[in-house]
Amino acid sequence: MVSATLSSKYQLSLPKVIREQLELRAGQKFSVIAKGDVIELVPVKSIQSARGIFKQVNPNGYRDRA
Repeated sequence: MVSATLSSKYQLSLPKVIREQLELRAGQKFSVIAKGDVIELVPVKSIQSARGIFKQVNPNGYRDRA
């Protein structure tokens, strides 16, 4: 487990091991979600990065047809 410290300007620096593991880059945007006492940082990905991820999916049989 690694830790980070909140600065006097309320900023966090993500440890290098986490940045490398998640392939994060400077300027990356995050959604910040509070769940009780837990804060989740979820990287926001562009729609372009999702292109082609469903190439092998067969869309037949997912909906009821009349």
